[in-house]
Formats: sequence, structure tokens, C-alpha cells
Amino acid sequence: MGEANLVKTICGYCGTGCGLVLEVKDNRIIKIRGDKEAPVNKGQTCVKGAFAYEYVHSNKRLFHPLIRKAGQLVETTWDEAYQFIADKLSSIRDTWGQSSISMFACARTTNESNYITQKFMRTVIGSNNIDGCNRT
Repeated sequence: MGEANLVKTICGYCGTGCGLVLEVKDNRIIKIRGDKEAPVNKGQTCVKGAFAYEYVHSNKRLFHPLIRKAGQLVETTWDEAYQFIADKLSSIRDTWGQSSISMFACARTTNESNYITQKFMRTVIGSNNIDGCNRT
């Protein structure tokens, strides 16, 4: 059992960009605190930034894509999963129109991921129906 290392990072929960200091021991996050040197949050954190890190090491995380076949979720390849998604979205758009598809962006992902999500909706799908939980 080694001593905890301090690792500075940026919180990934929303677009604010709060600075965090992770306490890492034996390659596991054991505590998070705000970075007092970060100009955005000056050492403060929200509840998510301070306490919602246990999911990183959860044994319930998915490591492979799943597709429902005959009522059961089964592991599949990334290529098959992407093709399944593309076929379903194309079918819905072609049958019901561009505005029949909406997408929900997530405050728990990066700004770059949210940017590409809205870009995908507007340019590929042709819909402005996009929302997110960033207002909380």
C-alpha cells in the first residue's frame, strides 16, 4: 500500500471547467477536492464534482456494446452496433421526417462531445431537436 498521489485535473461533469485535485492510491481515486489555485472555482466544488467518482471503478460499467436480440441484450462488435444505430436512425428519419428525431446531450460529458452531438443532429439528421440537463 503506497501513499496517495495528488493529481490535478478538470471536472468533466459540466462545461464550467472547475479544477480538481484527485487523491489516488493504488491506482484508485479515494478522494476529490477542489483546486484552490483554479481560477474558475477557487477550491469549491459542487456535489457531483466532489463525490460522484465511484463510478470510475464500478464493476457495473459496460465494456462492450449491447444490442437487444430476441428480447435479450447481447454483446456485439462496435461495427455491428454502429450499423444498427445508423440503420434505425435512417429508417425513422425516412419514415417520419427529420423532426421526428431528438437527442439529449449530457452534462457529464465533455464540451467537445456535446458540440459534436449538436453538429450531428443539425447536419446529419437535419433536426434542431436537441436538449440537455445543463440547466440544473
